[in-house]
Amino acid sequence: MSSQSSSPLATTALVGAAAAASTYAVYKFASKSSKASSFTSAYILAGDIGGTNSRLALFDPALAEPTGTAKPPEPIFTHTYRNLETLKHRDGDLTYAKDIILPFLTTCFEEQGIPERDCIVACFAVAGPVRQNRVVMTNVGDHSPSADGKPKGVLLIDGNLIEATHESYLSKIVRLKIVNDFVGQGYGALDLSLDDECLELVPGSKDKIDPLGPKVCVGAGTGLGECFLTISSLDPDAGYECYPSEGGHVEYAPRSDLEIELLKYLKDKFKQAHRVSVERVVSGKGLANVYEFLAKKYPDRVDKAIHSKFVAAGDMQGAVVGMNAGIKGSLMEQAMHIMVAAYGSEVGSSALKFIPTGGLYVSGGLTPKNIKFINGDDSPFIKAFFDKGRVSPLLDGVPVFAVMNEDIGLRGARVCALREYKSLAS
Repeated sequence: MSSQSSSPLATTALVGAAAAASTYAVYKFASKSSKASSFTSAYILAGDIGGTNSRLALFDPALAEPTGTAKPPEPIFTHTYRNLETLKHRDGDLTYAKDIILPFLTTCFEEQGIPERDCIVACFAVAGPVRQNRVVMTNVGDHSPSADGKPKGVLLIDGNLIEATHESYLSKIVRLKIVNDFVGQGYGALDLSLDDECLELVPGSKDKIDPLGPKVCVGAGTGLGECFLTISSLDPDAGYECYPSEGGHVEYAPRSDLEIELLKYLKDKFKQAHRVSVERVVSGKGLANVYEFLAKKYPDRVDKAIHSKFVAAGDMQGAVVGMNAGIKGSLMEQAMHIMVAAYGSEVGSSALKFIPTGGLYVSGGLTPKNIKFINGDDSPFIKAFFDKGRVSPLLDGVPVFAVMNEDIGLRGARVCALREYKSLAS
């Protein structure tokens, strides 16, 4: 028997923790049960919470069903918040609730004149790995260790804690389900019109779709996200189930001598001895990293006016590079080509891993904004996608689509919130 298990203090702590957990679970169950009769007077709250922006939308459950068309259900009210500008408090685990959720609900009920209802059922699709309905946001806050080895200032969104909060309009939230942002993207992809909202990156993709085949969604924005969906051939009417991954954090694989230099630069910048994540290249921040590397390697080619804007742009440095990537022969164009080729290579690698005959969806904010570098047989994206050596022909059978809007994460959160609402109301 270990000394820990025999310690009275340890035993007391374990018993106390168990009792607290039990009390909390009973409280949560009773709270929801007591409000079950109120689900006829409820709202659905959906959130797409990325590294840069938080998009929130309030829906009437009766009008939130998927339409299967290019016109998804209209929210009663929606608003987008810039995270770095809005998250001002540092009040433990309720920072996000107080700085974004509460102001949103206050705007809905006090400024927009939306009638209050008894309760709110919510789902937030959040950028970061989800554990026990809690998520530490990957690209927000300071993740570097302090003197005690703990991260200095990470941002936690705790669905359980917010559900138990009695402050103001937050008390109306009886359920807040936290899912990975790309689970939201995956479910949202099921709600797309392939004719109106997607672009075939491989000709004939719509005709190649296997209705029982797995699906994959890969998307670059502030970070790089990936997920996959499967359906049971024994019970296809149950529909697709989406699973999260952290595929954006696999190793970046350089494909040229210049990119090997880029890898060495990034290892030094991020103090990594052996590897860096592909997200360090394939994302908005990644585009900024690539340009920064090129500017230091080729100082004579730097456009001083654009570089000054880049330096002053803060977390929007990638946008400065992207907006100027059309300048022929510029470092911005070269940075875009490197980033987009790495994007295509990673999407191709995902296709090899999952063989998504049900469809591979290239989503994220960078996709529609930079589609001219992604679409076309001669684009750096498509060339890298198919550049898989002797297994390249396998990719000919994969349907590939560019998602041309940026709301599928919010759509997926709405779908998940509607599922939770139906479950609680039944």
